[in-house]
Amino acid sequence: MDDATPSAGTPGPDAVLLDEYADRVLSVAEGIPPGRVMTYGDVAEFIDRGGPRQVGRVMALYGSAVPWWRVVRADGRPLPGHEREALEQYRVEGTPLRATTGGEQRIDLRRARWQGDGDGVEGHI
Repeated sequence: MDDATPSAGTPGPDAVLLDEYADRVLSVAEGIPPGRVMTYGDVAEFIDRGGPRQVGRVMALYGSAVPWWRVVRADGRPLPGHEREALEQYRVEGTPLRATTGGEQRIDLRRARWQGDGDGVEGHI
């Protein structure tokens, strides 16, 4: 167990921090417009706290309640184990995709990346 994971029993001060952090990460994920994405690192930079691994942990634990497919890996690959569902969402939303030389579908981050401007996140944080 790492320092950020509260132990069973009475939650300590770290649990409150994790809850605040998780809430901010999930708010950003909710605010990403359809057809756009942010990388785990983009989300961390946007909220000016943590890093890609911390954002990934929050998304792994709590992300099913938000459009998780809009928070992606820096290489544009769909979330391992959830590729089919993610790719279906990308197609429905019109997220720009590209094919690799091996025929694998990835998000075209140059066109799909969202910087937190315009409609979306500002109304949630």
